[in-house]
Amino acid sequence: MNLDAKEFVANQPLDPARVQALAAAVYRSIGVPEQEAWLAADTLVQADLWGHQSHGMLRLGWYYARLESGAMKAHTQTTLEVDAGAVAVMDGHDGVGQVITRRAVDEAVSRARTHGVGIVSIRNSNHFGTCMYYTRLAAEQGCIMMLMSNAGPNMAPWGGLKKKIGTNPWSIAVPGGAYGPVVMDMANSGVARGKIYLANKRRESIPDYWAVDARGRPTTDPKEALEGFILPMAGHKGYVMGVMVDILSGVLSGSQFLDTVHGPYDPINRSGAGHFMVAMNVAAFQPLSEFEQRIDAYIRSLKDVPLAEGHEQVYYPGEMEKLADLNNRKQGLLLPEDTLSDVLRVAKHAGVLN
Repeated sequence: MNLDAKEFVANQPLDPARVQALAAAVYRSIGVPEQEAWLAADTLVQADLWGHQSHGMLRLGWYYARLESGAMKAHTQTTLEVDAGAVAVMDGHDGVGQVITRRAVDEAVSRARTHGVGIVSIRNSNHFGTCMYYTRLAAEQGCIMMLMSNAGPNMAPWGGLKKKIGTNPWSIAVPGGAYGPVVMDMANSGVARGKIYLANKRRESIPDYWAVDARGRPTTDPKEALEGFILPMAGHKGYVMGVMVDILSGVLSGSQFLDTVHGPYDPINRSGAGHFMVAMNVAAFQPLSEFEQRIDAYIRSLKDVPLAEGHEQVYYPGEMEKLADLNNRKQGLLLPEDTLSDVLRVAKHAGVLN
């Protein structure tokens, strides 16, 4: 399948379906099977639709480079190393992180339906994109899901000057009624590393509380930040949370941890990323319809407060992404010019773009 470069013009809204088709074609060109290529492409486009451009098509070139070098395997083989009722340990054998994690969602939800809770620990995976992509899938099936992952080192231990800990994101998604799922997705750093990469590509400055340079001094230069350290959220509290996510994701799963994990920015080294996933079947606690009504009442109560100056409304967790998705699907997806340029470079290199 070859697409026409004329479809993808900078500074013009793009059809999300065509952007996904382009990304899927790039994945297929390197040997990723059809259905899995569409999944991996969807995770990228969906991140952009939600307004999380640090985790969207910006990353296609990084994933492609890892597939090209063999650091990430195009054909994803997953095995259950532990199969013990509510608990499973899945080995991803260095396959595509998005595919591994999608399979883990199915595994966790299935076990939760049988046991009330399903816990899947994942080893030897790769970066999978945005956590909330997967937790929402479980919420839409009547399960509360928590997902966390370790990552390549970006932060120093509190008080130190050496990268040891990743931003180590985590997400919780809860089924909702009229409002849809309630979703939290956050890194344990003050900001995702991808946002600093995005600022660097756009040649924009960053807030001085995002990162420090290699000597530990606050910086507004994204290049210096990438050479230095990302700061944890809430000071030492973010550091501690990052450690615990690493232990649950890497140590418990039997995968890599601390600075032995390699992120998507590394084109040649196997990742060794680990993930930890818990699905809870709401129906095991109370009727799902009753729970959804209670969540709706909860959200209405959140919104029923006086507004602070400068705010148009109170948002529940995940609402901003929901609104951004609706708007971007209606208006078209506007990718940053440098992101689109790199996507087209990768697509031409892969031989899928005329």
